[in-house]
Amino acid sequence: MVREIAIYIYLKLFSFLFKLAKFFPIQKKIVFCVSFIENNYFIYNELKSLSQSYPCIFLTDHKTNSFFKERITTGDKVVLFSPKHLVSFFIGIYHLATAKVVVLDNYFGFLSAVQFNNDVKKLQIWHANGAIKTFGWKDYSIKYRTSGAKERFAAVYDQFDFILSGSKKMSKIYGEAFSLPQNRMIEVGIPRTDIFFDQTYIEKVKNNFYTNYPILKNKQVILYAPTFRDNKEETSELPLNISYLKEYLESDYILIIKLHPSINNAIDLTNYEGFIYDFSDYPTMNDLLFITDILITDYSSIPFEYSFLHKPMIFYPYDLKEYSQTRGFWEPYEQLVPGPIAYNTEEIVHFIKESIFDERQIETFHKEWNTYSLGNASKNVANLLINWLK
Repeated sequence: MVREIAIYIYLKLFSFLFKLAKFFPIQKKIVFCVSFIENNYFIYNELKSLSQSYPCIFLTDHKTNSFFKERITTGDKVVLFSPKHLVSFFIGIYHLATAKVVVLDNYFGFLSAVQFNNDVKKLQIWHANGAIKTFGWKDYSIKYRTSGAKERFAAVYDQFDFILSGSKKMSKIYGEAFSLPQNRMIEVGIPRTDIFFDQTYIEKVKNNFYTNYPILKNKQVILYAPTFRDNKEETSELPLNISYLKEYLESDYILIIKLHPSINNAIDLTNYEGFIYDFSDYPTMNDLLFITDILITDYSSIPFEYSFLHKPMIFYPYDLKEYSQTRGFWEPYEQLVPGPIAYNTEEIVHFIKESIFDERQIETFHKEWNTYSLGNASKNVANLLINWLK
């Protein structure tokens, strides 16, 4: 009840400030509401290469603010969009209310409290190009939500004029997740996947890693990247037997870990120096994939991008029964994932040692989910946004 009251007050205030800002005229500018880096950044770079005349405003959180501040060009702005920083928050609302194009990459609750002008275009680019676990209206937890929360969800989803998609399969999922018709889907590929077609960039990233971490060059790299679990923002241990992995794999492999950005980790790895490295603070996930030889994950969307590299994956859903009951999957988990499923560390080692991987399974998975991501998605989206601004 207290949380609902707090949300109600916040949204009322947001609505009031937004209405005030709407007294200013609409401007030919693009406002990016940012939770994740890659899609936004790739679109931005393409926009700057195509046209310098349209300003871009990034409304960021604390985790993405510094990244964009270090990289935007003169004339564009990065705004820390948080009620904890009132001045920049008000500035952000002003830009949001006066933009002709708004780009979103997540669920933003404030969308339920505002009414944009009819000629404003809003594009949801999301933050993944595939989905294993359910979300939106198909999230199992929806049945526990209050009626007020459900009304907000509906209002937010209806703000998505268009949704960016990389495949027919993902378009269908978006339609079900947000209860929106298929004619709102724009199937031109996912910008963050363009780098998988840029061999110069890939070699540059790999060389930088090998320069900074020479040990990575001499061994095969295993990346462990689990998905975020609700109510587990704090963690001090991994659900893996690191000692066992070190004993059986240390001679040929190195383990790197990348925890979800929402997790505040403080994992003690001092006993495993030389074998395990924590890259959780590394800002761009895809860069890590280029130096990875084997991916270990669970319900994350990372496999959809890693499949571009046609390399082995192991799936480690150690809490599969619980997760399937609380979150749910778009398809039966065993049928969806393109790799062997391990339920303990011993099985992970076995799969690696025996190289139990099916390349054809990965290829089929890749074609099904990345149909329209062909290396020019950023340009496609940038051209779309520019046309909306004219």
